Amino acid sequence: MQQAQNLWNAALVKLRELVDADSFERYFAEIVPVTLDESRDTLILGVTSDLIAFWLSDNYGGVVEEALREVCDDSLEVVFESGHQLASLTTPAVRKRVEGDKDETSTATATAVAVEERPRPRVRSRESHDDHDGGDYNSNFPYRGDFSFDNFVVGNCNKICFAAAQAVSEKPGRAYNPLLIFGGVALGKTHLLQAIATNVIARKKRAKVQYVTSEEFVNQYVEALQSKKLGSFRRRFRSLDLLLIDDIQFFEGKVGSQEEFFHTFNALHNSHKQIVLASDRTPQQIAGLEQRLVSRFEWGLSAEMLPPDFETRLAILRNKQEKQQIKLSDEVMTLIANRIHSNIRNLESALTRLVMNISAFSDNMTVERAEMLLKDKFEQERKPTINIELIQRQVADHFDISRSDMMSKKRPRKIALPRMVAMYLSRKLTSDSLPAIGDAFNRNHATVIHAVDKVEQLMSADDSLRNSVSILKRDLES
Repeated sequence: MQQAQNLWNAALVKLRELVDADSFERYFAEIVPVTLDESRDTLILGVTSDLIAFWLSDNYGGVVEEALREVCDDSLEVVFESGHQLASLTTPAVRKRVEGDKDETSTATATAVAVEERPRPRVRSRESHDDHDGGDYNSNFPYRGDFSFDNFVVGNCNKICFAAAQAVSEKPGRAYNPLLIFGGVALGKTHLLQAIATNVIARKKRAKVQYVTSEEFVNQYVEALQSKKLGSFRRRFRSLDLLLIDDIQFFEGKVGSQEEFFHTFNALHNSHKQIVLASDRTPQQIAGLEQRLVSRFEWGLSAEMLPPDFETRLAILRNKQEKQQIKLSDEVMTLIANRIHSNIRNLESALTRLVMNISAFSDNMTVERAEMLLKDKFEQERKPTINIELIQRQVADHFDISRSDMMSKKRPRKIALPRMVAMYLSRKLTSDSLPAIGDAFNRNHATVIHAVDKVEQLMSADDSLRNSVSILKRDLES
């Protein structure tokens, strides 16, 4: 026990350098060293519950092992063991937090507070009332008049999503429940969600409708916990007729919020109330999403939104053109539709740039001039897609190791450094989340954060590493 205590005390000194002060006090000060099993190179650390043990292992296991490696020059596996008493907690701040005033929330809620990610800055939703038992529920709905079914251009790439969205708006709770629309960025998912909401409100003025992103749901949940208004939060969301949640991929890794949404989902579904979800990928592809939520999302209809084909892209441009006084020639419109194919946002951005140029210079827009003005956008469309697997292969080849070594538990410097470089480049060159990057390397998101910070620190002092990272970045982007 004393040996484990001494080792843990030394590791705590290092952990103070690796994590911010709030995370250290919130998560590490309450850990109790249990025993050091030298025969298995394992340090057992005690926590209060299975949920906290799971969350710490998943989110901070790599950081703790890194701290131990720094202080004992050896690789130790860390095991978090539940069932240890709160009396073992030694710091006044932790004892005050654990043993302080109790509110009306349950033990499960208190555990969710402990394991939820660090609270984000308080953000009030557009409909931020303490309760919604009375009054005009939809008075502050974030309505966008241009996001309607009439303004949505239907093509082969999205006709199933469009038909499903219309059916849900006409018979909420009876057509497809839940309805999940998934696909890449800027393809029209948010447009359809808002079209459903506004159509339901138009049909039934007193319908209780809430559109939020998953990030806003998490923010409101954390705020309700902090302000001890969880009951009001639950009444508001569980009394809805229609709940629309955008970007559900941001639920990944947020254990407490997933737990809360799971019960909200069940309450609405059991009451035959409509749930509509949008994501940039399928639920099965969202790392860190609980299996029971994945199962719930599959109860209804999942429809994929694909990138628009040429005919749909041209129709979108013509639809946008109708609302503008300045018109482009058919040749220029065809050029844009041919050369920009990734998403609708880029199409609209290209159109806006040309229209603004005509407005500013009162000049004719020829195909040649459009080519020149949109050169950067056209080049961006030609760039290869950079993903984590490509980065792993490039980095492995550069440092002369195998990709399987990079994803293994091996920790010698010749493998650990390339692994950290690959994590750093994955964070800088892809839009993947921290949990998704960690999952690709068989690590957790805290390890990715540490790797990014470590590589930046090493590059500032090591010209050779800085040049290697620069070469890799250039090759990947070329």
